[in-house]
Amino acid sequence: MGLMVHPEGIEALCFAVGVDHTDVRMLMLAWKMNAEKQGYFTQDEWHIGLKALRVDTIGKLKKRLSNLMEEVMKPENFEDFYLYAFRYCLTEEKQKSIDIESICILLDLVLGSQFQPQVDTFTEYLKISFPDLENYDTTEAWSLVLDNYVEWMKEKAKLAAA
Repeated sequence: MGLMVHPEGIEALCFAVGVDHTDVRMLMLAWKMNAEKQGYFTQDEWHIGLKALRVDTIGKLKKRLSNLMEEVMKPENFEDFYLYAFRYCLTEEKQKSIDIESICILLDLVLGSQFQPQVDTFTEYLKISFPDLENYDTTEAWSLVLDNYVEWMKEKAKLAAA
C-alpha cells in the first residue's frame, strides 16, 4: 500500500499549518489530494495534492490553505468539491447514505460559509423531521425531502407573517 499519513499525522499537519482538523480547509485539502479514506493521506495523494496546490513546503501550504476557499467557491469548482465532500464521508464499503447528525455537520461545513441562513433552516428542518430516524423512509428520494423542506419553509414564513 505504501506510505500513509495517519490521523495523528493529520493532527500534526493541522498544528503546523495553524488550522483545526474540523476546519473546512482540511476537507478542501483532502479534495485537492483526491483522498479516498477519511483521516488518511497516501503518499500518492499527498504528492498529487501538493502538486495541484503548487506548494513544496509547510509554509507555502499554510499560505495556500488560507486562499483555498476562494478557489472552491468558484462555480466551476464548487460542485466538484460538494460532491467530493459527501463521497468522502461514506466511510464504510457499499455505504450509500450518511446519518442525520453527520449530514447536518457536513452541510454546515461545506455550505455554511456561502449559504448560512439556508443551511441553518435546513438543519433545523432535518432535526425536527427526523429527530431519531424512526420516521425516516430509506426509499424516499432526497428530492421529496427537499420538496417537504420547501413546504415547511413556506408554512414557517406564513406563521411568521401572521
